[in-house]
Amino acid sequence: MQLPEAFLERMHSQLGSEYPAFLACYERPAYRGVRLNPLKCGEKNLRESLPFELTPSPFSKNSFYADYSGGLGKLPAHHAGMFYSQEPSASSAVTALDPQPGERILDLCAAPGGKSTQIAGALMGSGLLWANEPVRPRAGALMSNLERLGARNAVVSCAYPERLCPGLTGYFHRVLVDAPCSGEGMFRREERAAKEWSPQGVEACARRQLGILDQAAGTIMEGGVLVYSTCTFSYAENEGVVREFLRGHPEFEQEKLPAAFGREDMDRGLGRRIYPMDGGEGHFVARFRRVGENTCRAGEHRDRLKGAPLQKAAELMDRLFLEDRGDVRLAQARDRIFLLPGELPELSGLSVLRAGAELCEVRQSRLEPSHGIFMCHRPEDCRNRLELPTDGPEILEYLRGGELDFKGAGYTAVCVNGAVTGFGKASGGRLKNRYPKGLRNLN
Repeated sequence: MQLPEAFLERMHSQLGSEYPAFLACYERPAYRGVRLNPLKCGEKNLRESLPFELTPSPFSKNSFYADYSGGLGKLPAHHAGMFYSQEPSASSAVTALDPQPGERILDLCAAPGGKSTQIAGALMGSGLLWANEPVRPRAGALMSNLERLGARNAVVSCAYPERLCPGLTGYFHRVLVDAPCSGEGMFRREERAAKEWSPQGVEACARRQLGILDQAAGTIMEGGVLVYSTCTFSYAENEGVVREFLRGHPEFEQEKLPAAFGREDMDRGLGRRIYPMDGGEGHFVARFRRVGENTCRAGEHRDRLKGAPLQKAAELMDRLFLEDRGDVRLAQARDRIFLLPGELPELSGLSVLRAGAELCEVRQSRLEPSHGIFMCHRPEDCRNRLELPTDGPEILEYLRGGELDFKGAGYTAVCVNGAVTGFGKASGGRLKNRYPKGLRNLN
């Protein structure tokens, strides 16, 4: 492929004797992979549900190399959210972040959702994931991916960091800034990225990245973790940004990443670099810990459904699912009712698009269940379910929008190999399809 001359000259100087090996990588196909979603399945289930082999990668315990050209998005396992299609080294940033169940996590530059869905899998339904994307069309893809992979404890917002972060001061245990960059690690996958590259663009990205980190710093509680990552090779955007951030933020210390992937960074050896020679397309990861105080200024969310509307919505949940509800936290936004995460700050003024999982649509006197509420439940939690094999004609017909033979009654989860894919409404020996039209396999 045709690579920018200035880029090649810089990489020659940067890599020295390894430059020929680096250049040879561009004569080979890019790495492809999938990441298992533990919210939906285990490794055995995933392997049984895919028509290709998986080879573990070094970048996360759930990340695999996968060589498949048949169209991952059409597979039933994809529709069921059992995996996320992701270049393997992209999972390294969340490995460095190390989110723990029960924590509050911010993914500040989140679309299309690869790292957010990985965080959601690590949280396993507890704590809070706040996924933010400033560009509205990209935020739509982020919401769709979080829903498909069953993230019930996520907030999605669409705001620039300077608007979002002041309202969440000191609120998060961990924050990920996977910053917009010059995309040098995407050249093998996206020819356009190479055509649009320029030295001036690299410098502009470095300035923007530092500005995003400056905003992110204020959202982290004392003792909390900040991870900065890019998919580029330039010193200016990687080690250079780290240096400038530490110079301006003495309340943070950089930590050494005890990681087996990639190689040490070009400065103090605390961060990690990944080149194509290291088994991934290209990533840089650095981790910081806040050692200075930071008082939380986020208020508590209090806008919840009450009275008769709450009772009606809770009754719908009881008709759909077997699990013990406890203190159901529901809220209504226009004609939709949402199941809220267990912990939630005040949302006003923060450009929130969705909080939690969509339970239903309010249609005059009745409540119509939504696709999202089924996607964040396990088959065994559903009162009615239809189990289908991943390689049979029935699931393919369902994903095309067709009706199925089924002798049950009422709203029914449609499942493949232990994972909910969607739902329908059964009556008269037929299951009427409720799979969203925009998600269907149309050919």
